Order: sequence, then C-alpha cells, then structure tokens
Amino acid sequence: MLDRSVRMSQNQSTNSVIHARCCIAGGGPAGMMLGYLLARAGIETVVLEKHADFLRDFRGDTIHPSTLEVMHELGLLEEFLQRPHDQMRQVDGQVGDERLTMADFTHLPTRCKFIAFMPQWDFLDFLAGKGRSYSKFHLHMQSEVTALLQNNERITGVRVQTPQGELEIHADLVIGADGRSSIVREQAQLQVLNIGAPIDVLWMRISRQEGDPPQTLGRIDNGHIMVMLNRGDYWQCAYVIQKGGIDAIKASGLDAFRKEIAGLAPYLSERISELKTWDDIKLLTVTVDRLQQWHRPGLLCIGDAAHAMSPIGGVGINLAIQDAVATANVLTPAFLRGTPTQKDLAAVQERRTFPTRATQWMQVQIQNRVISRVLASAQRPTLPWQLKLLRAWPFLRRVPARFVGMGFRPEHVSKLLREARGGD
Repeated sequence: MLDRSVRMSQNQSTNSVIHARCCIAGGGPAGMMLGYLLARAGIETVVLEKHADFLRDFRGDTIHPSTLEVMHELGLLEEFLQRPHDQMRQVDGQVGDERLTMADFTHLPTRCKFIAFMPQWDFLDFLAGKGRSYSKFHLHMQSEVTALLQNNERITGVRVQTPQGELEIHADLVIGADGRSSIVREQAQLQVLNIGAPIDVLWMRISRQEGDPPQTLGRIDNGHIMVMLNRGDYWQCAYVIQKGGIDAIKASGLDAFRKEIAGLAPYLSERISELKTWDDIKLLTVTVDRLQQWHRPGLLCIGDAAHAMSPIGGVGINLAIQDAVATANVLTPAFLRGTPTQKDLAAVQERRTFPTRATQWMQVQIQNRVISRVLASAQRPTLPWQLKLLRAWPFLRRVPARFVGMGFRPEHVSKLLREARGGD
C-alpha cells in the first residue's frame, strides 16, 4: 500500500501546497460519505467545502431506507437516529376531493422501514464528526475549487481559494462531488447530456398547528401541484410551476400567490401571511442531466456532478449516497494497491449507470405524463386509473415505496470497509 501522508509545503509563488491520496471537491452527501469511507479504510483524503458551514435552507433532507441501511452496515445507525428527526412510513396524496395512500414503506426489506426527515446540515455534521475520528480525514471549510491542475492528459489536483489565500492540493485522484453546477466537471470539459425538465419548484415553510393533517401530503387540484412535508412544527412546502414561470407568478403579486396556496390547503389560510415577501419563497430551477463519461485520467465525478436529478421522489440524496458507497467499494482496493486506474474509474460509472438512467427515465415519465398535463389544465382532476389501483389493492403501494425508498440497485458496504478502522 502506498501510504503517503498529507503534507504541506511552500512552492516558489508562496502558495500553500497539500499532498493527499484523494481530494474530494464538495462537502455534500456524496462527498462527505465518500470522504468518511475512504478515511475509514486508511486512505488519506481531503474534502473541500466552499461554505463556512452546512446551514442552507431547503436542501434535500430525506434520508431513505437504503441510506439508513448503509448507516447500519457501518455500525452508525443507532447513534445517528438519536439525532432529532421525523419518520415517514407512508405518503398520502389528494387528487381533487379524493385522498389516498400512495406509498407504504412498512414492507421494505430493510432494517428501517421509513424515510427519516433530518435537516441536511445535521446529516453532514454527523458524517463530518465521524470522519474526524480518523487521522486520515481532512475537512477544509471555506475552500472553493477554482481550477484543475493537470500534467499532460492527467488531472493531478486542484487549485483552491481560501480565506487565507490560494491553496494547491495535489492528489492521486480528484473526485468531483460539487453538485449540479460543478466547477470540476466544467473544468474537466466532460460532456453533459441535458435530458430536460418542464418544471421548477418554489420552496417555502409555513407553521404547522394541531388539527392539520398528520402525514406528509401531496395535493393536485385545478392545475396546481403542491407537496407538503410534515416537519413537526412547520410544513416544508414545494409548489410546482412550469419551467420559467416564476416571472409570471411574481407579476400577479404575492397576494394572488398566497391565495393559490390557501386554496390548495384551506387550513393554512390564517397562516399564509407568514409569507411576508418573495424572499420567503425560494426558487429551485429543476435540471435533469447526466455526464456521458464520468471520468478522465485522475478524475471522477459522482452525485449531482455526474447526474442532476429531478426533485420527484426526493431521491437525489439517495442516489448521491449510493454513488459514494459504490465508489468506495470499487476504489478502496485500488488505492490499497497503488493508484486507481482508468479501468477502476470506468467500473464505478458502469456500476452506477443503470440506476441513474432508470431513475431519470422514471422521473421524466412522471414529469411529462402527469405533472405537465396537470399544470396545463385548469380543470379539477379525477383520480387516474393507476391511483385507483393503489386504493383497490393496497399491496401495490409497495411499488412506489420501493422506487422512492430503495431505488434501483441499492448499494451495500463491502466487507473490507465494514471491517476497516482507519488504518491508525
């Protein structure tokens, strides 16, 4: 095993230089999980997060049963679930005047038969804390990747801007886990296939009171779609709009928008004034795309940097975590032998291509066949035959639960990683 420790030096231009085995750009779910797993295996790893903390509103905060299974395999589940969280065992929906259960997670073949709602910053903070227990885990906050370093055709590291000045990190492998606006994939000139999304989403939070519906709820009515996530003392609401429709909504005025929300959920009428300005409403521009090739010599992209997902099903975090586990499973033995090769990087993409494409195909079908049609119609909808089947045969609710809760080809932590203790 090549055991090269992180070391810092000064180059001729007085910029700091760090040497590591693996450098991960992005401290989101994919980057933090991968950094933790590699450090656990004794691989010197640097994780770069451009923000000063993880506190950002309306980031995905659904921890799916397949991710909870990973936490169990790592021996972290019991401690993780001691952190404040909510549990969702079924998803209810209302189409017009008819209400039904759309997904039932209680029959999944996993230890946790629910989705855990936990603010993403708590999830990332937990992983960061566990990573710091290993000497080979190095998290650098306020460290933004600005450029890739290259020797001939091989990526050899990154240039980073920090509050203390510019920093260079030289690494055997660079991982791009810096999200859908990835600077890494842009700098690497990796070709992006834009699949398209006809929708955007407006996120907001409105207080929750006794007497409100107990469950997370999706509502479709009169050309409008809203999903309300029960977060205990407040509702986290996702209001779906047509792509690029935000300007028209703002032109109609905030009062008109408040009335639309109250029309979908009348019990919110007295609280709708909590949306005081447009600043209380955050726009998520929905993108669905994927890289045709996730890698080049010395570099690999995973998570949203490799494939941006629609918010449908809230599966983006799950896909990112699964990417990280697959990457660690494949690359850990390669790191222990020496330096991961192009064949190793291609093996990661091959492993994750099917679940990525299958998930995006499913999301596109829902976008085009259901959501776009609803948004284009002002008529009160009736329950489609597919949902009538869920009402008539409750066991069919396990199908959407499987798609949302586990996804296609859920990953499991390898024996090598389960038994690893950081190499200290």
